[in-house]
Amino acid sequence: MKVSVTTLAALSLLSADSLANALPRFAFKRDNECTTTATAPGHQHKRAVAVEYVYETVIVDGNGNQITQGVNTQPSAASILNSIISSAPTTHSTTTANVISAVSTVSTSTTTQQQQTTTTTTSSTSTTAAAAATAAAPAVADSSSSSSSSSSSSSSISGDLASYSGPSEKFEDGTIPCSQFPSGQGVIPISWLNEGGWSGVENTDSSTGGSCEEGSYCSYACQAGMSKTQWPSNQPSDGRSVGGLLCQNGYLYRSNTDSDYLCEWGVNAAVVSSELSQGVAICRTDYPGTENMVIPTYVDAGNTVPLTVVDEDTYYTWEGMKTSAQYYVNNAGVSVEDGCIWGTDGSGVGNWAPLNFGAGSSGGISYLSLIPNPNNKAALNFNVKIVAADDQSTVNGECYYENGSFVGGEDGCTVAVTSGQAKFVLYN
Repeated sequence: MKVSVTTLAALSLLSADSLANALPRFAFKRDNECTTTATAPGHQHKRAVAVEYVYETVIVDGNGNQITQGVNTQPSAASILNSIISSAPTTHSTTTANVISAVSTVSTSTTTQQQQTTTTTTSSTSTTAAAAATAAAPAVADSSSSSSSSSSSSSSISGDLASYSGPSEKFEDGTIPCSQFPSGQGVIPISWLNEGGWSGVENTDSSTGGSCEEGSYCSYACQAGMSKTQWPSNQPSDGRSVGGLLCQNGYLYRSNTDSDYLCEWGVNAAVVSSELSQGVAICRTDYPGTENMVIPTYVDAGNTVPLTVVDEDTYYTWEGMKTSAQYYVNNAGVSVEDGCIWGTDGSGVGNWAPLNFGAGSSGGISYLSLIPNPNNKAALNFNVKIVAADDQSTVNGECYYENGSFVGGEDGCTVAVTSGQAKFVLYN
């Protein structure tokens, strides 16, 4: 299934007040041993996976207050999507958009051959939707079963900045060799991928992986609560996203000179608070970039950490459309090394983790979601709820996940934070 720019334009013509947790986000796998080869040079994908998506309408006004609307006031989203998708062109590079200003309710079952991209168009609400992924094994890291030990990398990925403080040291172009990873000022190494600390490398021939070499875009992770600032404004015409520092003449250069720093803080609207006895690895997709779910937010037992809420009004846009942050939530006890990777069918980790978080902010309202992962219908081994962090915070809507079920049904749920902060509470 291809949702093209034409599709997105058609969807955006629907009522701006009818807002959904929109289309699912697909994941693509680059695997050198795949037998199915995309036409883009250097890309080989295992991509055919049958999944079912059911999404729930979340309708809010400009202040984030939920609006009740009759079930027959909007046309059938499924029929709209089927009509649009059936007429959409098929291409080798696919981008499934999380279109937030589009559809009321989606209930479809499709077999897709698709690449992953997270995109949102925002009228009065925005959040990411759930991800599907491929059954391909990771190229650079093996997926293993859930680990009962706490993450050995949790200290190295915590970062060097206090929450919502700094960075203070500007990045200097052409001073750091491509062979050296630029840790610090919020930048954290991803050691378990064996790519020199980089979260992903996109090469000149459109392949991915390996070391940071001449002409490559070398992507990196930032500590919890932050996002990278570097991606070129000139993005590939085939719909892929590219992000990171550029390796040029043997040295690292910013691909976005509008920012002096490599990491920036998101909107201070969400934290993850654990009441569990084990750590939890929450893995964000590296976007723009390889879109692998390798950016870690690790919550130790009993701790609280920031969750990055992307300011969609200023962050990366895909073909003019706003984007938000998406996370894969592993079972408690899975380390970041085992969980923040491409998983395999039945592993329950990475892109096969049981639950997704979505987080984005636009127009001063933050939208936070709990979203089912169609790849894994097994219940998470703990519960999650999104509630106000304190009495001074305002969170509209009810959203929780208990014993594998969401409030209101299997669609997932969303809240709107209009003031203060919300917290994702992890509990038994």
